[in-house]
Amino acid sequence: MTKLSQKAPLYPKGHLLAASGVAAILSLVLLIFPSREVEAKRSLLDYNFDASTQSTDMHALEQDLREAVETESLLGESEEAPFPVLPLSAGVQAAPTSPKSAAFSESGQTKKLVVANGDTLSSLMARAGQPAALVHELLESSKEARQLSQLQAGQILELRLSKAGDFQQVRTQLSDLESLVLEKTAKGYQVKTETLKPEMGSAYAFGVIDSSLVSSAKEAGLSYVLTMDLANIFAYDIDFALDIQKGDSFEVLYEEKTLNGKSIGAGQILAARFTNQGKTYTAVRYKTRSGAEEYYTAQGDSMRKAFIRTPVDVARISSGFSVGRRHPILNKIRAHKGVDYAAPPGTPIKSAGNGTVLEAGRNGGYGNTVIVQHGKRYRTLYAHMQGFAKGVREGAAVKQGQIIGYIGTTGLSTGPHLHYEFQVDGQHVDPLSQKLPMSNPIVANEKSRFLQLSRAVLARMDQEKSTQLASNKP
Repeated sequence: MTKLSQKAPLYPKGHLLAASGVAAILSLVLLIFPSREVEAKRSLLDYNFDASTQSTDMHALEQDLREAVETESLLGESEEAPFPVLPLSAGVQAAPTSPKSAAFSESGQTKKLVVANGDTLSSLMARAGQPAALVHELLESSKEARQLSQLQAGQILELRLSKAGDFQQVRTQLSDLESLVLEKTAKGYQVKTETLKPEMGSAYAFGVIDSSLVSSAKEAGLSYVLTMDLANIFAYDIDFALDIQKGDSFEVLYEEKTLNGKSIGAGQILAARFTNQGKTYTAVRYKTRSGAEEYYTAQGDSMRKAFIRTPVDVARISSGFSVGRRHPILNKIRAHKGVDYAAPPGTPIKSAGNGTVLEAGRNGGYGNTVIVQHGKRYRTLYAHMQGFAKGVREGAAVKQGQIIGYIGTTGLSTGPHLHYEFQVDGQHVDPLSQKLPMSNPIVANEKSRFLQLSRAVLARMDQEKSTQLASNKP
């Protein structure tokens, strides 16, 4: 077998010199930057280069590498920043500036600090090279400034510094519409809130109740607040604790707030329909020439009556009106002159109508009780309360729908619930079957204007419903 001779390949002398130069440069770079992961966590202020000891080319190289490390430091460990490729041709080109890099100007610099889990204002300021004493000064400067101590992961703080690196301003977004700005002035630290004004449009939702109004409304895209508003609108005609059945449906046309094309929340309900046990109720919001806003039926009759049907939102009836019920604690036949609504402790209780508080305090087996007189003929009673709402006391005036107390289990009670009684001319009646007095319809000189609005809004709802049902067809 013939042994092959091995000879070293011959390269031009100029190429060998160039390769040696590159190797020397890379060795120097590794000495200056031993670990990309370690360098990425350092502050920009940690890098102090002595340009006077370097040649023109080396100074350019160091500047290029400085920018690359700064870019990677701002990106963090979770994102990869491409390390710049240094060309072997004449000179070293600067790496492109990342949009996440700190912005520098002649008058100072701005740094964006992203809050991570476990971060505090102190840790963020320390990362930016600011003294710990500054954090104390900022948070103690005003009540509004203390919001900076309640940071959330992902929140961004924009820190503006002077050319010398001294604090000038910090800005952070509190919500889609609101930003907090804390800046240093000649008079000390001042806080201001900047608020954006959203565009107001409208949105439509349709749903069929399967298990409950809350769950079906959520599935249709309605917030909990909008769902409660919907229940309040129809509370005079529908008992949401007793009357709701599977297969009932609802439609809602509501205000939608948008900012830069993005939905950021809902406003008021413009119109709604609710079909309960085969009967459809319609409500249209209308603003009178005097500025008052109210909901009316499609024909212009007020949705608001003298009394609401249920004083507790989305509760269940645990015991109805009866003259021969056996008392669960006394264990004997005793008339139950009201309706019991079971709900979690602390659930708000609303006054069924406008009136004056006759009693607000402890009342034997009723426990904590509120009695409200409505004019001369009507009186309502609310018992077993956990506590009373602020301002509810004997002689106080209350409005329909005003919160007067909270569900509890005081007095002779086996569990948290509201015992609700309704009296007419001193006689107890079943509030579920009592025909409620009506309030006034739209005044005659505004009827035509209202009907024009009502027809347009309900036509829009019909169109939206047809479109949605058509798109959901298999």
